[in-house]
Amino acid sequence: MDIATLVGLVACMIIVLVSILLGGSLMAFVDIPSIVIVLLGTIFCTLASHTMKDFLRAVKIGMKSIFVKPPNLPNTIETIVRLATVARREGLLGLENEKLDDRFLARGVRMAVDGIQAEDIRTALSDELSSMKARHKKGVALFKFMAATAPAMGMIGTLIGLVQMLQTLSDPAAIGPSMAVALLTTFYGAIIAFMICTPIAEKLGTRSGEDGDNMNIIIEGVESIVKGENARVIKDKLEGFLDPKLRTGDKGK
Repeated sequence: MDIATLVGLVACMIIVLVSILLGGSLMAFVDIPSIVIVLLGTIFCTLASHTMKDFLRAVKIGMKSIFVKPPNLPNTIETIVRLATVARREGLLGLENEKLDDRFLARGVRMAVDGIQAEDIRTALSDELSSMKARHKKGVALFKFMAATAPAMGMIGTLIGLVQMLQTLSDPAAIGPSMAVALLTTFYGAIIAFMICTPIAEKLGTRSGEDGDNMNIIIEGVESIVKGENARVIKDKLEGFLDPKLRTGDKGK
């Protein structure tokens, strides 16, 4: 689980709740019609602009950005170096029984064991990388659309509330509650946009970059293994993807 994302989202909600409770009743900020307008309005506008498949996939990818840890690039490099050592000692068939947690790396190793040429392996894995980036790009775009739509739906709800308020000007006692309902839709829209959808979109963009780096390391690593390169050379090559502070040869620099 990515603790930073979960902590950030939960902390934002707690701050809002504490601020509400310090100033009055929580129930004063609960209005079912306003929630329906903003939440369902945002969802249905998103569905009108995207396919159901893209919507469900984006939700799944968004959850992944919260509950799945980002790839550990140094560990990926160490695994590839270990595989390269085995391949140099036992040949590519020596990798047949290797148990790998990374599905993308396992696919590349399986192709290598099957005797597929390095160039063909690179092409196949690069196609999967491009597909992953395209899916994540759609997910980011969808959450950004929701972040832009939620405040607009809140404004629509506010206008509805103001119209209803104007119709009750003859009853002073009804003006206050009507105004409160009008403002709550704007409140809900801001919450959904800036405390949920925007953070998820930004984290998803970051995660896409991290997954892309991990997959690029695997592509380079598997190709190098197939070509029979020395494990030390492979490690030096792959560490070029890392932050200098994480490179074993750059410690203390």
